[in-house]
This record gives sequence, C-alpha cells and structure tokens, in this order.
Amino acid sequence: MTRILTYNVHRCVGTDRRLDVGRIAAVIAAERPDIVALQEVDVGRARTGNVDQAQAIAVRLGMAFRFHAALKVEEELYGDAILTALPERLIRAGALPGHPRLEGLEPRGALWVAIDVGGIELQVLNTHFGLIPREQRLQAAAVTGPQWLGSPERRDPLILLGDFNASRLGRPYRLLTNALGDVTRGLGAGRRVATFPSMLPMRQIDHVFASSGVAVRAAHAPTTPLARQASDHLPLVVDFALTGPSQPNPSH
Repeated sequence: MTRILTYNVHRCVGTDRRLDVGRIAAVIAAERPDIVALQEVDVGRARTGNVDQAQAIAVRLGMAFRFHAALKVEEELYGDAILTALPERLIRAGALPGHPRLEGLEPRGALWVAIDVGGIELQVLNTHFGLIPREQRLQAAAVTGPQWLGSPERRDPLILLGDFNASRLGRPYRLLTNALGDVTRGLGAGRRVATFPSMLPMRQIDHVFASSGVAVRAAHAPTTPLARQASDHLPLVVDFALTGPSQPNPSH
C-alpha cells in the first residue's frame, strides 16, 4: 500500500496567524505519507523569514523534493512542491493560463514528476488553480490538454492532485473528471472529504484524481487540533495500490 498526501500549507502560516514550518512538517509526518504534494509554498520570501519552505519541510521528513515557482519576484519564489523518498524524475514544470482580461491575479502552475513505486512508475501531477471560475476553466482545459495529460509523455498509472479551489458542481471539476476519476467519490456514492476551512471543514476543494491502474483503498482528512491550526486547509490523504505496469497515454 502507498500513501499520498496533498496539502495547501498557506505559506506555513496557521489559523492562529503564526508562521511555523515545523508544525506543517509535523502534521504531514503524523500521516506517514510516501508522496507529498504541497501548494502555497514560499521560498526565500521576506514575508516568511527568507526560508526555503520546500527544503525545510523535506529535510524534516527525510525526503527529496521538486519545487516549481508559479510566482517570481526577483529572488523571492512562491509555488508548489512534490516530496518523496522514492526514486523520482522530473517530467515537466510550467505555468498555467490566467484570466485574459483580469490583471494582477496570482500566477498558477503545475509540477509533474514520475516516481518509482515498487518497480512501477507512477506519474504525479500537482497543481493549484485560481479563484475565479473562468480562470479555473482555462486551467482545467490546459491540464487536460496536449501539454499535460494529453501529452505523449503521459503514462498511466497517473495521479493528478492539488488545490483546485472548485467543488464538484462546477465546470472545471467536470472537465477533470472527463479525463480521470475522483478517488474520494469512487470510494462510495457521492462521498467527499471536506478539507476547507480547516477549523470547520465544510467544502472539498482539494482533490485527488486517478487513472486506471490506481486502486484506491481509503481517503481521509486528519482533523487533529494540530492539523486544524497549522494551515487554513486540511491535508487530503489517500491510500492506494498500483495494479499494473505503466501504460502509454490512452489518448495516443
């Protein structure tokens, strides 16, 4: 069994407004994941003490990491990361489209790696969508398009995960589920795992989607006092098994 975790860490600033990288790492460590996908990670930013948060969390977990900066302000970076102690390689990291008529929106990106899980290569794609529905639709179309899930580099089994800022009711979610299965819904009729806001979770806007070859066994969001306080999101944790060797992109 393999465990993957996705977590919007909110720059490691908790609901108590306290900056604490160690607290975020402790929440993750308590779940004992094999693969970790993080969103809203600061690297070298003055507002969070110039710490490389991706590296600091990875060191505490005994993992290596990949980081993609969706936002760059001189030497200051902000974006997404994938951490694991398993053998891995980078496939692609890049920007996602924003709303063409609205300036000043936070840039968004995606990070795509391949990880050796017991001799089977699992592809993992981590992303963080925008807040505006039009923006989310453009980003969902991009992720499912020829540069990402539609790319010849794609192999199944594949997991897409992150903070999509979208519920199951919107078009972005439908675009994604046309390409991959929602793992929490697959565990039972209509099931969801609320992840936001962390103090009183009522919505699931953090999602995990999976291709064929990924057999999901369980999913949960830890609601410990530490998890409720460390970020404004709860982590979403998924246990799965891989059921076969890697397969070429089914759309090619």
